Amino acid sequence: MNVRDSEHLIAELSITENYSLTTNISEADLIIINTCSVREKPVAKLFSEIGVFAKNKKPNAKIGVCGCTASHLGREIIRRAPMVDFVLGARNISKITKVLHQKHAVEIDTNYDDSTYAFGEYRTNPFKAMVNISMGCDKSCTFCIVPTTRGEEISIPSDLIINEIKKAVESGAKEVMLLGQNVNNYGRRFSQTSEVKDFTGLLQAISSIEGLERIRFTSPHPLHMDDEFIKEFASNPKICKQIHVPLQSGSSKILKAMKRGYTKEWFLNRCELIRSLAPDATISTDIIVGFPGESDEDFEDTMDVLERVRFDQMFSFIYSPRPHTPAAEYDEQVDSEVSSARLTRLQDRHMQILDEIMQAQLDTIHQVYFDELKPNGKVAGRSDDGKLVFVEGSEELLGTVIPVEITKTSRSLLEGKVIKD
Repeated sequence: MNVRDSEHLIAELSITENYSLTTNISEADLIIINTCSVREKPVAKLFSEIGVFAKNKKPNAKIGVCGCTASHLGREIIRRAPMVDFVLGARNISKITKVLHQKHAVEIDTNYDDSTYAFGEYRTNPFKAMVNISMGCDKSCTFCIVPTTRGEEISIPSDLIINEIKKAVESGAKEVMLLGQNVNNYGRRFSQTSEVKDFTGLLQAISSIEGLERIRFTSPHPLHMDDEFIKEFASNPKICKQIHVPLQSGSSKILKAMKRGYTKEWFLNRCELIRSLAPDATISTDIIVGFPGESDEDFEDTMDVLERVRFDQMFSFIYSPRPHTPAAEYDEQVDSEVSSARLTRLQDRHMQILDEIMQAQLDTIHQVYFDELKPNGKVAGRSDDGKLVFVEGSEELLGTVIPVEITKTSRSLLEGKVIKD
């Protein structure tokens, strides 16, 4: 979502203000830092980054801070770093040309409705498109700052989504990534009428677009993974068989304290249904260890889910107290050494599982959509189930879906050879 926000910023600035991108800081007239605030470390890094840019920029260049940290710190950023020229929250991206010309402007209204704003066209990769289908979040997870920084959930009308994807396809994209904090809660609220009212219906409508070959989405919420949605995921040939199912904790007790809205049993049931209907699908997840009150038994529940689901990818972190969240005030904060030991054990076991999963890919055949040139005569792409695949080749492979036989495996990527007719 941050990448797509950055693309929107670039589009607005290039079309309206005649800016172009540069990789040389000494040439830049404008430096924008687009921020995340889900965890504490990126927030701390922000101010050191501002200092580096301020030291190396040319005298009249402007610095802007955008995104989620901008939303929750607001004018505090300028107080701590007066060299920052403007602050623009995650829900106010369309206002970039407004704040650009107002010294120390701060726009952080999380109730602002950008859902029907038509941003200009800009994509970092011409072969695939990222498209927002909703913004904000209506959940109240006790560890998460996102509702505070991105506001209440609102869905983008389906006709605007369809038109945006059609434009991307016309300009060469064959794959779309649908974006939302809880994509499968699509339809919760609209600011104007929408023909399609739920996520399953939206997937069906998007799959009818001629020339579009692949559909991905992130992130769905386990609570909204009803049977109809999972059946559509499994049976629709245009939907890539890669799904992110954020667990957070394997303990039903901790899930309740997190206000996630589901239990360990529900999560396992959903994963079992995915595996039964789409046996080749990859399942990834997010896990937090050391949430306040997490006991050894609670952590063992998390390890049990890992063993039973065998996630193909896992993003795991030690709990990080965030401002404006109830969990930051909870008693029973877990000792950092205990949390670190649990995280190490979790990650070590997942690495073992991942090695087994990736080694099993040797000699298999994947349909790979190539979208990126790499050094040393390599081209990279993704298999239908989301694995990164490298082959020897050149530009003629870009934008094509080609069968590849896997000849070498590692934890992070696969290497193979193109199967020629």
